[in-house]
Amino acid sequence: MQPQQLGEQVNGIATLAEPVRRGLYLWVVGQVEPVTRDQASEGVGVARHTAKFHLDRLVEEGLLDVDYKRLTGREGPGAGRPTKRYRRSARELSVALPERHYDLAGAVMASAIERSVRQGSDVGDELELAAREQGAVIGRAASQNLPSRASRAARVDAVTHALAERGYEPRVDGSVVTMANCPFHRLATEHTDLVCGMNLAMLSAVVDELRDPRLTTRLDPAPGRCCVTIDIG
Repeated sequence: MQPQQLGEQVNGIATLAEPVRRGLYLWVVGQVEPVTRDQASEGVGVARHTAKFHLDRLVEEGLLDVDYKRLTGREGPGAGRPTKRYRRSARELSVALPERHYDLAGAVMASAIERSVRQGSDVGDELELAAREQGAVIGRAASQNLPSRASRAARVDAVTHALAERGYEPRVDGSVVTMANCPFHRLATEHTDLVCGMNLAMLSAVVDELRDPRLTTRLDPAPGRCCVTIDIG
């Protein structure tokens, strides 16, 4: 996660630290239909102007969306102005330190299970294939701006930057890149062989896209870090 992304996530969550604002947010998202300022004010038991201030702040932070609807049921001249209504936005907020990406693991595993069921194939083989496909996507994005004759240092920078964005916290130590964090830590603790195999397949595919035979991956488990390391020659 980039610093700006982390800041945006933290700011969004910090917005809910104010008790009245948090209460309004929880009340709004608990309703079946979008609600008006007056409904929210009454529902939470705060003054109308207070509700307006906090609701609009939640909109500014992307936590609520708004629409406008004439509540009289009439249309045309004399029907009155549409009323502003509030509802939960689609924005997702999550801050985990160290960084975790269980959504990525879930997407890879779901893809593997779907293909295994559809094709009657071995789910372990499909997991490796799905992990490699995801890694190839990451690797292609990392290498797209590299010149064809990019130096090894530039390729290492590209792969470490891509893995840092996904929570691996890569550290260059001499001729080896270690990952100070496993973004799938809890899964890896409970299903070590499965998740380490998935990690190896995915990171191997990332490295393969850098087109440098001196960059290779291997399983090298150690306490307090990801089980995969990258040899950089």
